Amino acid sequence: MKWRVVVVLALGCSPPPAGNTVTVTIPRGASFDAAVESLAAHGLVRSSGSFRLYARLRGLPAGLKSGVYALPEHARWGTIVTTLKSGRGAEVRWTAREGLMAFELADLAAVQLKVPKDSFLAAAKNPELLRAVGAPAETATLEGYLFPTTYVLPVGVSARDLIHVMTQEFLDEWKPEWDARLDSLRMSRHQIVTLASIIESEVRYHPDREYVAAAYHNRLRRGMPLQADPTVIYAHGRRLRRVWEKNLRIRSPYNTYILRGLPPGPISQPGTASLHAALYPKPVSYIYFVAQPDGKHIFSDTYAEHLKAIRDLRAGRRRR
Repeated sequence: MKWRVVVVLALGCSPPPAGNTVTVTIPRGASFDAAVESLAAHGLVRSSGSFRLYARLRGLPAGLKSGVYALPEHARWGTIVTTLKSGRGAEVRWTAREGLMAFELADLAAVQLKVPKDSFLAAAKNPELLRAVGAPAETATLEGYLFPTTYVLPVGVSARDLIHVMTQEFLDEWKPEWDARLDSLRMSRHQIVTLASIIESEVRYHPDREYVAAAYHNRLRRGMPLQADPTVIYAHGRRLRRVWEKNLRIRSPYNTYILRGLPPGPISQPGTASLHAALYPKPVSYIYFVAQPDGKHIFSDTYAEHLKAIRDLRAGRRRR
């Protein structure tokens, strides 16, 4: 996966100070005197009276911002004043992996960021953000647009701000030249993000992405069902350890074994590699593919070749 730190300046983030730090919370609405007493209680200020005079000369009372701050234990007064005026508080690093469904991201945020799951999922239905990413009017959730990467976030980030940052990251990652590519493919961005999310959930071996994308594009052009197992898993609303024949019978607009074409929307969060693969598939005629135990796929042009590949894999498993 792609590892990258996103510094969210809009939320008042900054790199964490080096060395030992002291965490101080300035509650919303706290007075200047209460903030100074908190600094003194944490050993950051020895003389409250002298610090009050120093801070007033530098405009701190009017510029005091609430937040959770990680300050060096021997911070200079100038550093303390600048930090409390800037609002750049303590931060946490949080990784959203490619291929996770929105409810899985919500679980992760609840455990690691203390963001309530219900609040996360509610914020992921923000109609303003849905319009910003260009999702169709009937789209109910930002599934697929919560960009997977590593973020640096302020401690206590709200669900609304977290969803906003992840959605903005998706928009920042979307390249201008991809819009022209959409026109040549005669597909909308929502359709490409949907296809990319299926590719993301299907592929374990990175070099296979563009070939899997090609097979799906070829099926769509021929009017064939995609028959993508990840869409069946999404239809069940939970991770299945294995997709059985009985699972393929679920009635859902996301079951691509029953319905032709793309499902109504994305089924996970695709990364840049899968978005690129969906936009630029390999120019091959493959229609079928089957995964090997190591995650690599065997691709075929005809159903007969596909059946032979499956038989060979089963024979190999029996020999092992």
